[in-house]
Amino acid sequence: MAGALSSRGCRRLRGAQLKDLLREKHCVLFDCDGVIWNGEKPVTGAPEVVNMLKKRGKSVFFVTNNCTRPRESYVQKFLRLGFKDVVQSEILSSSYCSAIYLRDVAKLQGKVYVIGCDGVHKELREAGVQFVEDDAAVPGATISDCPLESDVRAVLVGYDDELNFLKLAKACCYLRNPDCLFLATDRDPWHPLRGGRVTPGSGSLAAALETAAERKATVIGKPSRFMFQCIASQFGVDPRRAIMVGDRLETDILFGWSCGVDTVLTLTGVSTLEQAQAYRDSLAPEKAICVPDYVVDSIADFLPAL
Repeated sequence: MAGALSSRGCRRLRGAQLKDLLREKHCVLFDCDGVIWNGEKPVTGAPEVVNMLKKRGKSVFFVTNNCTRPRESYVQKFLRLGFKDVVQSEILSSSYCSAIYLRDVAKLQGKVYVIGCDGVHKELREAGVQFVEDDAAVPGATISDCPLESDVRAVLVGYDDELNFLKLAKACCYLRNPDCLFLATDRDPWHPLRGGRVTPGSGSLAAALETAAERKATVIGKPSRFMFQCIASQFGVDPRRAIMVGDRLETDILFGWSCGVDTVLTLTGVSTLEQAQAYRDSLAPEKAICVPDYVVDSIADFLPAL
């Protein structure tokens, strides 16, 4: 059961069991990368599964730690890949939730210094959260002589493929103020690329700044509960009637556990069945909470139950 340590888990979902689970649950939460699509290719059967779930009256949400694009861009990608009727309110990214946190929870008075990409900037702008813009470094500038803005009250770290030493140093200087908030979009350490290559994720960038600033960031994205709290507060979702479908044990499955939501691991992304079973058989509590309740090869396995 989600939210409790148990020796059970990793149960294969098939046939009648899957149909019973979907009958019991009213809300389905999907991760995107490795679950709904891989790059620009939808997972086989994924558009049909999402469409059928909606036709059956289920609430469907997409919760992603990918902060590189704004929600409006996600809507366009869903449409481009053959998904029908996915609307912006059903998409919760770590960049959008970070903007909501700063506006509605922190009620920030001042600016945000951002280590991140255009997706983060656009969500902050849409939410009306001020941030330091046009932070291009002056040639030859160093942290010893570059200007710092006096009204920065938060530092937000996300994925930034143009991260440099000066950005990191500026953020570290702002965080010398103990009243300056320190947020990270997510803890994902790396992301898979084509050809077996990987790219460092937001979590690795946040870890570098945590070391330099000697402070810990408040994490907004999965496995933090805040993304689910956004859904629950807006749409009245009961965690007991929801399932989380994801491909990463330490992110998606831990997110479900922390929110009291049953979890399904799909094997089309990062984590493997062998890893999940090793976690299940481990005596370490930090691994036990990352064990999925159920496993499917792909979300296409849902189709016969719909």
